[in-house]
Amino acid sequence: MESWVGHEVPRLPGRGGPLMLFDSARRGAEPSLPDGTATMYVCGITPYDATHLGHAATMITFDLVQRVWRDSGLTVRYVQNVTDIDDPLLERAERDGEDWKVLAMRETALFREDMEALRIIPPAHYVGAVESIPDIADKVLVLLKDGAAYRLDDGTGDIYFDITAVPEFGYESNLSRPEMLEIFPERGGDPGRPGKRDPLDPLLWRGAREGEPSWPGGDLGPGRPGWHIECTVIALNLLGETIDVQGGGNDLIFPHHECSAAHAERLTGRSPFATHYVHAGMIGLDGEKMSKSKGNLVFVSRLRADRVDPVAVRLGLMAGHYRADRTWTDDLLTAAHERLARWRRAAAATAGPSGAELLAAVRDRLADDLDTPGAIAVADAWAERALAGEGEDRAAPTLFADTLDALLGLRL
Repeated sequence: MESWVGHEVPRLPGRGGPLMLFDSARRGAEPSLPDGTATMYVCGITPYDATHLGHAATMITFDLVQRVWRDSGLTVRYVQNVTDIDDPLLERAERDGEDWKVLAMRETALFREDMEALRIIPPAHYVGAVESIPDIADKVLVLLKDGAAYRLDDGTGDIYFDITAVPEFGYESNLSRPEMLEIFPERGGDPGRPGKRDPLDPLLWRGAREGEPSWPGGDLGPGRPGWHIECTVIALNLLGETIDVQGGGNDLIFPHHECSAAHAERLTGRSPFATHYVHAGMIGLDGEKMSKSKGNLVFVSRLRADRVDPVAVRLGLMAGHYRADRTWTDDLLTAAHERLARWRRAAAATAGPSGAELLAAVRDRLADDLDTPGAIAVADAWAERALAGEGEDRAAPTLFADTLDALLGLRL
């Protein structure tokens, strides 16, 4: 599957320092110290609707990780998936009387356009679930033969993962069993399914059903993959047995990331699957949770159609810290437009305060768990002084613009 078109990232003088990142499993910020090449897997969209601001905020978060890593001299291998076959996609297609493949292709294409507009550096590999099904089936068969998976006796052909095959199950989310049981059905799990060994066991392979798409599964029989194993197999195939960052929104911590890590650890015998499990906060609208059921989603494509500057959207989403659940308002967007206008005037100045000091300060803030509010405050302070005529560094305005472009993805 093709990714979106990238853009040239300015080269900055010197190098940034190591990145401190909050790890959900260890519940604290820890240094990210990849050895030469940094590996990152980010869970992408299920393409049954347009890209909303929650998606955008998540993708911006991991774009920042990639930018900070690159600035520190690391090579980055970044993989993102597209869950282009899953129940929500089929349900939306049936509701709208549309071919599920056409729906998936259209929404994936729109997502690419949105990512390009938001200046997200594209992943090295952008991979769909459908194209990965043969590899997924192979890995499910390995788990089945290993005794870490089992087939239900109800004739459906459904295969589940036995969570007791990974004694550390739960270490990533740090949830109690009652908490897991409460969340599991809300996020695609089926704890009440008869025949399961444990209510929390996740689906690996869904046997073929009449009226549903299915693919050959070899000894598994025809069917299609479960959600969690999809990400496991794509990551293992393209990034190796362990990775530096597994990322997504904080609604993926459990069960999705917990289960996908458990699958990987059983398949490879190596733990933890990721050095850092990194999760972005949710985006609300005017103080309320943004959700499809409430009909209050704000779509990036709608904003673009209304001629809203995508750079302002990106800046508005970075005004709060990535880990915080935060709200989107018209005032936030207005403030982002006004801030961009000030920064653009400052970047056009003939001179300003020290550009080297500005760059060092922005690097320092981003290295501290992607402190974008702090980085924005640094840029605001520099711009205010430059607009007041302070400073004699004639190269500083250009370095100011390049710093915001390279590290924050903001083109002035």
